[in-house]
Amino acid sequence: MKKLQILLAVGALWLSGNRTQAQALEKVELSEAWKEKIEKLAPEKTTFPSKKKHKILVFSLFTGFNHWVVPHTSAMIDILGTKSGAFEVVQSDDIRMFEKNTLKKFDAVVLNNNCSINPRRDLFYDKLIENKTMTEAEATAKSNELQQNLLNYVRKGGGLLTLHGGVTMLNKSEDFSEMVGGSFDYHPTQQPLNVKLADPTHPLVKAFDGEGFSHIDEAYMFNMAYKNLNFHPLMYLKTSEIKGLKGENPEDKKYIAWIKRYGKGRVMYASPSHNAQSFENPKLLRFFLDGMQYVVGDVACDETPLGTAAQMP
Repeated sequence: MKKLQILLAVGALWLSGNRTQAQALEKVELSEAWKEKIEKLAPEKTTFPSKKKHKILVFSLFTGFNHWVVPHTSAMIDILGTKSGAFEVVQSDDIRMFEKNTLKKFDAVVLNNNCSINPRRDLFYDKLIENKTMTEAEATAKSNELQQNLLNYVRKGGGLLTLHGGVTMLNKSEDFSEMVGGSFDYHPTQQPLNVKLADPTHPLVKAFDGEGFSHIDEAYMFNMAYKNLNFHPLMYLKTSEIKGLKGENPEDKKYIAWIKRYGKGRVMYASPSHNAQSFENPKLLRFFLDGMQYVVGDVACDETPLGTAAQMP
């Protein structure tokens, strides 16, 4: 049914003459040709100097909504790391990577659209309970252990880059929400979005030459820790330009990308993008590579949070 709805929506857009939006909604095959295209567009080298080659884990397991862009995102991160020569990229969908002795082998973790299942919204639990020999109590206890391993890893200096639906991995956990900067609430239907820069002079958005960018995407809305604004914003959407928001939205801006400190660790969240077509923007590729450098500690920049209500851990 979901696939049929997408096909009907794409067809309607083509008939209406809005071919750009229709093309952005079409699923693109992860092919060698697509990867070659991204490799050509990717930066030749990093923006910031690095003292060593960093090892990062790209975690791409999901138990809930299947974002078709998951494999493209994995490939994109791998291409950025390999072409720049700055990163050794390890890909996995195994929750055992969150054992503390395994986590410490990495300089940073990338959460790639790790959507969990309603109503619990706990990806670790979702996967553990598949083991029929494990009780609900045992699955809950092990999930809590793995979550705590991740929290401790970042708090002690590990990096965390969370992309698009990765924010929902432990969506009802207040601790995870505080670490990431917010939890997923909802999103209106995909639509053209004008992404604006919170501070065009900030080193992590210099790739956009001060102008932001436009693309087709989901306008993610956030709750829980987001209300404290305990992060330094990088990108936002003007609320008045978003169609389909629920209820009253007094905020003029909805932030969709930010950085923050969590203990000794560095965290970055970026909502773009739901569609692989967006990765064909070389400026966005540079932004992701710069973000990878930020979370491993290569970038000294302003991290001052907007809000002051929440206390740093």
